[in-house]
Amino acid sequence: MAEKVTLYIEDTDIKLLVTKGNKQIEKWASLLLEPSLVSDGVILDEDRVADSIKELLELQGVRTKKVMVGLSGLNSIFRIISLPELPQALLPEAVKNEAVRVIPLPLEEVYLSYQPIPAPKGEMRLFLVAYPRNSTDSLVRTLNKAGLKPYIMDLAPLALCRCANEPRAIIINARLSYLDIVVMVDRIPEVIRSLSLPTDAVSLEDRLPAIAEELNRTTAFYDSSNPEKPLDSSVPVFVCGDLAEAPDSWQSLVGKSEHPISALPSPLEAPPVFSPCQFMVNMGLALKGHLPRGEEAYYSIVDVNALPEVYRPPGVSLARVFTPVAIVVGIGALAFVGLLIQDTNAETTELLSQVNTLNAQMDTIRSQIVPIRSAISEQTEAIAAIPEQAQPIQTRLELVKTDDVILNDTLASLEQGLDKTDKDLREIVNLLPTSINLYGINYGGDSTTIRGQAPDEAAIFIYARALRSSGRFPTVVILSISETFIFEFLLK
Repeated sequence: MAEKVTLYIEDTDIKLLVTKGNKQIEKWASLLLEPSLVSDGVILDEDRVADSIKELLELQGVRTKKVMVGLSGLNSIFRIISLPELPQALLPEAVKNEAVRVIPLPLEEVYLSYQPIPAPKGEMRLFLVAYPRNSTDSLVRTLNKAGLKPYIMDLAPLALCRCANEPRAIIINARLSYLDIVVMVDRIPEVIRSLSLPTDAVSLEDRLPAIAEELNRTTAFYDSSNPEKPLDSSVPVFVCGDLAEAPDSWQSLVGKSEHPISALPSPLEAPPVFSPCQFMVNMGLALKGHLPRGEEAYYSIVDVNALPEVYRPPGVSLARVFTPVAIVVGIGALAFVGLLIQDTNAETTELLSQVNTLNAQMDTIRSQIVPIRSAISEQTEAIAAIPEQAQPIQTRLELVKTDDVILNDTLASLEQGLDKTDKDLREIVNLLPTSINLYGINYGGDSTTIRGQAPDEAAIFIYARALRSSGRFPTVVILSISETFIFEFLLK
């Protein structure tokens, strides 16, 4: 089995774990760091920390250069967001737009990673992570100075979630300087809190009141957000880090809530002398992409690679191979699109002309109904004047009245359909941004397909949102967007 090397750099030490495949722990070690080299997950002295990493690897005889690395969850934001179903090509831009709304930080200060999670039909749900650029960049630079090449990165709280095999659970990872609390429900981290602990406390015991307070605050927040499925006393609490080595303090954390509390069990096979509570983040890293499956497996399904694209090894790009061909095809496509654009305005005018023609046809139908009503009135007067012929004429009159009802119903239906058609088409045209040209509308009553061209994707999204917000089209589906921004919508 392949050897995996995982590193997790904390404020106080560096933790190294080497596994054989996804099951067996082979080596583990930690190296204390001098104070102030790392603070709140940010490496302040990259050269000295890099030297410490090289020393640790040399002492353990580790020669592998590719490593999996953990990043502190401090100053990171975790959200579950919902989007309408979108083509895969449009997803990154849609996620970025939604992140602007839900992330209370400028996007230029953070990296974003996301992963789809189970969602109802017609909807997309994604687990979104925003983590600081400064701590991420300093970590990657330090590893590079140590001669290492990170290929997978994960946030420490998400790595911990990969170690708990319970349908619902609370995980507490407490060290002297920081605290992670995670609420796991149905294999998804619903709430994650990562924060620094008070610096005036010199021991873990001094920090217990702050940990208990944060635990109560976290569970209360989850319960208020999920009143239909609160965290009852049967939900287990798992502890790791320094807290796992102080079992006498556990009961003070849960108080009267009666949650069962225990150390987070090791998900990997290890020698008896191994202390798993200090290496849980490393073990969660080693399990990325290789968790057990089945009815009895409840490990977290969130498995993002937080290593920013800019630091990932470049892959083989088909674009480099097909660029010359693409240029030639693109020139032809641009010429074709130019011809389409010239016809767009004329086609839009033609569509409005068709609406006017329908109005004229309705006026003709109305004028034809007037003589029929007049004839009915004349026949009624004739029946009153000739009583002996009333019966047969009455029968004819009933038939004529029936025809009149049918004609009236037909007229009403046509008027209603015309009114809806007119309003739908006018709304499509009125909401059309000046930068977008339409060159096709296929109106089918219950659904309408429109095609057009925009200068960029942003204009397409703006038009789609405007149509959905108008109230006339509850469902707006983006069927396709070409490289030249020719798009197709389905409206219902």
